[in-house]
Amino acid sequence: MTKFLTVLVDCPDEKGLIYKITGILYNRGLNIIKNREFVDADSNRFFMRTEVEGEANVPSLQEELVSVLPQQSKIKVVSDRRKKLVILVTKENHCLGDLLVRNHFKEWNADILAVIGNYDVLKNFTEKFDIPFHFVDAAETSRDAHEQALMKVINEYAPDYLVLAKYMRVLTPEFVKHYEERIINIHHSFLPAFMGGHPYRQAYLRGVKIIGATAHFVNNNLDEGPIICQNVIPVDHSQNAADMARAGKDIEKIVLAQSLKLVLEDRVMLSGNKTVVL
Repeated sequence: MTKFLTVLVDCPDEKGLIYKITGILYNRGLNIIKNREFVDADSNRFFMRTEVEGEANVPSLQEELVSVLPQQSKIKVVSDRRKKLVILVTKENHCLGDLLVRNHFKEWNADILAVIGNYDVLKNFTEKFDIPFHFVDAAETSRDAHEQALMKVINEYAPDYLVLAKYMRVLTPEFVKHYEERIINIHHSFLPAFMGGHPYRQAYLRGVKIIGATAHFVNNNLDEGPIICQNVIPVDHSQNAADMARAGKDIEKIVLAQSLKLVLEDRVMLSGNKTVVL
């Protein structure tokens, strides 16, 4: 039995959906605390996020919702349990450091269980926060063998989400499929501009007046996954590519933290290659 729940609905749009959903919640004695909904006219999909309080049998509630909603509906009833995170890193420390501090002070309803790196540069830093660091070397091994070793470590923790905190390796489709819709990446560019490597160099050569960062779910297209959160800061002609990269670190940290907060609060729903944030 659960005291607080979040009900997430993604289904074909039709008349009376809110009436049907809230009717079930009312009949079960659940009190609606917050409710938001959105209709994507292009796909004719209805999205709804509802926070409720009260005692409920989660499987039974989800089954009843399925019974009254159209076919091809996606219904998820989420408890308020603390979610589990595993962080993947390479060498850069700014995003990891921000996440570890926020985790230490319990800023969100989640716990970082481990950090995994393809270099051991950040091992001592991570362990200062009493969080285990696993070094999974990618040198002199095939991509498949490395990812198998990576997955073995990840699966020991059974995380809800993987966070790529400047993890500078392209993941294979097999790896992404194993953690589908559960991998969050921070890209140092305002996507879709300047995909791939060296975006600050690309931005400098183009003479841009703003630089940004994008947090997105990872799919099999490089830097083209559904966008969760973006932000920008101004730059000018006096800043070279290195200056832009240094300035960009701050916006990268902020955007990654903002996106994680939204995801951990179950506010992000997927609509094709877009997100609906309720």
